[in-house]
Amino acid sequence: NRTDKYFEENKPYAGLGRASARGGAMLVAARGVNVIVQVATTVVLARMLSPYEFGLVAVVAALVGFAPVLVDLGTTDAAVQKARTTREEISALFWINMGIGALLTVLFAASSWLIARLFHQPELAEIALVSSLTFLITAVSVQHYALMRRAMEFRQLATIETVSNLLSSIIAIAMAFTSWGYWALVAKPMLGLAFSATGAWIFCPWLPGRPQFTQEVGGMVRFGLGITGFTVMDGITKSADRLAIGYFFGPGPLGYFQNAFLLYANVLGILTESLHNVAVSGLSKLRDNLDELKRSWTAGLTTVSFVSGLAFAGLAVTGQDFVVLLLGEKWGPAGPLLCLLAIRGIAHGTERTLGWLHVVAGRTDRWAKWGVFSAVCHLLALAAGLPFGPIGITTAYALVMFVLFVPALVYSGSPLGIGTKDVLSAAGPSTAAAVCAAAVGLGLQYAFMAEFNPLARFCISGLICAVTYLLVAVGLFRVTGPILLAVSLLRDVGLRQSPKAS
Repeated sequence: NRTDKYFEENKPYAGLGRASARGGAMLVAARGVNVIVQVATTVVLARMLSPYEFGLVAVVAALVGFAPVLVDLGTTDAAVQKARTTREEISALFWINMGIGALLTVLFAASSWLIARLFHQPELAEIALVSSLTFLITAVSVQHYALMRRAMEFRQLATIETVSNLLSSIIAIAMAFTSWGYWALVAKPMLGLAFSATGAWIFCPWLPGRPQFTQEVGGMVRFGLGITGFTVMDGITKSADRLAIGYFFGPGPLGYFQNAFLLYANVLGILTESLHNVAVSGLSKLRDNLDELKRSWTAGLTTVSFVSGLAFAGLAVTGQDFVVLLLGEKWGPAGPLLCLLAIRGIAHGTERTLGWLHVVAGRTDRWAKWGVFSAVCHLLALAAGLPFGPIGITTAYALVMFVLFVPALVYSGSPLGIGTKDVLSAAGPSTAAAVCAAAVGLGLQYAFMAEFNPLARFCISGLICAVTYLLVAVGLFRVTGPILLAVSLLRDVGLRQSPKAS
């Protein structure tokens, strides 16, 4: 039976570490391709549409952004983490997801007029009505994705993600070109979800059957509710800034913030979303060997911190020129926002790994509690920064993230014996190197490059930032593990391809 592999016992096997590394590399590479596609699409759409139109759609996007969280109900990680599961249990979770998706679609559609009235924008009623289908489309493939992650089919997942993004981008650009206006922005994420769902059903031939709501299913739902508690609170912090900007400052300023945030979120998603799936799948198989689990976690966190630190330091230094070169002069106000978001990303990229240990330890209740605490801190930062506009909000969020990221990881690792020293040893050097590189790059940029051509300033300051980062991280702190891992994976690719070449 082609679906038996999805229900095998979740246990370690020879070569698990290498398989996890390859899977992570595949998903990161796929996400990198998707970022290129996403950025290219944003560039084209930004030159055809106005900040006002981006701001309109951003209001609804901030609300339907909860769709994956609420529909999933944490059952994806529950299915991946569980040692054993059955077809009947996954079928029960599938129908639970579908029921939630249908209910939320109806509720959101019924609230469309209220959204338009609240933000004093009549166009939002139709946008919200159409976007309500996001909840139902999301529900269709939740468990198929869970089964593919459980079987570590990361190549297939990468293919689905890449093709879906490419097709939805092409259609959105065609819609904008044929004068559909902001509907191109509405259609893109919905089409992406629809294509992804189709691909999941094609690659994963499992078909849901009659549900059986057993005690085990109840346990998986309770496990998932802890994850949902965190992701809902996390989603509130992600949406509150956009909703506040849209409500108090209008669609125009929100449009600038939205495109800066999209560029930032794409870079963040390359590592955090992709590697969460790989890390949970791999580390869950090591729960009975805490020493090996800790070693694998340290290697993973060091790699994420190293790569995200370099990426966000570079983006912080080049963000202003990056926005103008890509989107045009009219999007100039989004540049400083992107720089501040990127500085936040130095800590945020590392903080996003907190879910690895919460899920593997089976303590999603602790993850939910941290979500509440983190949300309260961010909402207080939002209130403090709101009088100073989008710049003030973004600055306050960056400060809070640097305060919270180490405690977040220490709290998630404490049930597994991971403490402050372990976190600082794995993530501290790269974080310090990124802060130094951003400071040097921005300092030299403002002191000596104010009159430079944007392209020349982008290239020179980016190069200075990268060199500074590597000197500090590799030369001073001796962080070489991520580089050796990259070389090893490239060697594997070369060995796999060489027989074909010969």
